[in-house]
Formats: sequence, structure tokens, C-alpha cells
Amino acid sequence: MSGDERSAQAPDPGEDDVVVPHPFGPGSRGEGVPGVEDAQPEPAVEPEPEPVDGPGEEDAGEPVAAADAEPARRRTRDPLAAALIGVLTLLLGFAFAVQVRAVGDDQQYVGAREEDLVRILDDLNVREERLRGQIADERSALQDLTSSDSQSATALEEARARAEAIGILNGTIAAQGPGLVITIRDPDDEVRVSDVLDAIQELRGAGAEAMQIDGVRVGVSTAITGTPGDLLVDGRPITAPYEFVVIGSPESMRTALNIPGGVVQDLTRLGATVDITPSDQVVVDALRPLDTPQYASPDND
Repeated sequence: MSGDERSAQAPDPGEDDVVVPHPFGPGSRGEGVPGVEDAQPEPAVEPEPEPVDGPGEEDAGEPVAAADAEPARRRTRDPLAAALIGVLTLLLGFAFAVQVRAVGDDQQYVGAREEDLVRILDDLNVREERLRGQIADERSALQDLTSSDSQSATALEEARARAEAIGILNGTIAAQGPGLVITIRDPDDEVRVSDVLDAIQELRGAGAEAMQIDGVRVGVSTAITGTPGDLLVDGRPITAPYEFVVIGSPESMRTALNIPGGVVQDLTRLGATVDITPSDQVVVDALRPLDTPQYASPDND
């Protein structure tokens, strides 16, 4: 080695401040080197990344794998989201159809007035009550038909009520109820057969249901005969004062007798007096014998 080369390689005393890279990384000058103190730290320089040649390199495998995982997760979630969207769409369509049908049913009431709505409601209530009544009647009738004992008892009771009504009208059964007691006084024996018949007809027209004159029951076939002062009812004599006991509406019968030109006015013109006494309870106990029909017979058909 020549002297020039040695002098070139010899350290320059003035180059003590030159920064020597630490073999183990960035640090202060002279760190870990004996005899070097108070060295200033050198800024660390990051190494440049090496270029990636292709997907075959080992370092490039991780980003590719992450990129492939994301679409896979998206593909996994897509069928579930599609199913949820389909279900929600069906529910929405069903709700819309129900709403349209409800609006169509109530469309006729949208423009109705309050009075019309109240009338419709009243009609519905009346119809409901009528239907409930019909249902109750049908159930009662069904119960009567399904029970033989009840049906027999009902038929027997109805037959008894009808027989009693016919007996009262024919005069074969005693009766009681509200009515009138009429007393006709005839001091001059001027009351005629026609006057008694007029009184009977007027009372029947006013709703009389049962009647007797001086203890003789008046029926459908009752006959008034005789002469003034010697009158007969069904062949039985009656004498003044004549007493009529009548069952029916007291007010209606009294009004009918007192009409202008009626029975009371005619009897008063003949010199008789008429006393009419209403009562809540009168008794008609005179009975007529039950006539046996000679020619008529029941129609079995």
C-alpha cells in the first residue's frame, strides 16, 4: 500500500461528527460503540416496499383472500334479504286489498247524512229485535213439539179455554167480571117487547159478553115475547122493575145506552126510569140448558 493510500484511509481528525449507521437499527451516533458519546440521533428512514410481481407472491395472498371473502358474505346474505323483502311485499299487498274491500263496503255510508245513519241504525235494531222474537217463538214451538207431555198439556189447556169461552157465550157457564147493573122501572106498564130487544141489541153492540134479565140467561137464541106489563124471556115471565146484569166494558155500554135517540131516551119518553150502575165485579150466574141439535152434526172432514 502506498503512502498516498494510507493517508487517504487515515481518519481525519475533523470528521468526528460524521454519523455512522448503527448496525442494529437507528440510534445516536456512537451508541453501543466504545469511546463515542453525546451523539445526535439520526432520523429513521423507512425502507421502500418491494414491488409485488403477481398473485403468486406470498405477500400478495392476504389482500386477495380478504377481497374474495367480502363477496362471499354478500352472496350469503342476498337470499335472506330477498326472502324478507318478498314476505313484506305480500303482507303489504294483503293489507292493501283488505283496505280496498273495507272502503268499498263502507262507500255507501260515506256521503250519508247523520239523520240517515240514525234511521239505518234504528232499522237494524228493530230488525234485530224482530228476529230475536222470532227465534224465541220458534224455540218455544220446537220445545213444545219435542215434548209429548208438554204438547198434550198445552192442547188440553187450549181446549178447556175454548170450551169455557163457548160456554160463556152460549150461557151454559156462569161468568163474572166488570159490567153494569141496569134497573128499568115501568110504573105504567108501557115497556114493550121491542124496547127490551133494543136494549139487548145495544148492549151486545157495545161489547156485552154475558147478560141476564131477572134471573133468565140471555143467549143467542133468546126470544122476548108477551105484552106490556106481561113480558116473557124464553117463555119465562119477568116483572117490573126489570133488572139487567151485564158483563162488559162499563163505559162503552153506558155510552151506547145514553146516545141521543137511544134506549134510555125512548124508555124515558114512555114514562119509565132507567138507573145505570157501573161495577168492577158483577156475577151472571143464570144458566141456559144446553140444547141438543136435532138436524146438525159435526163435520168430521
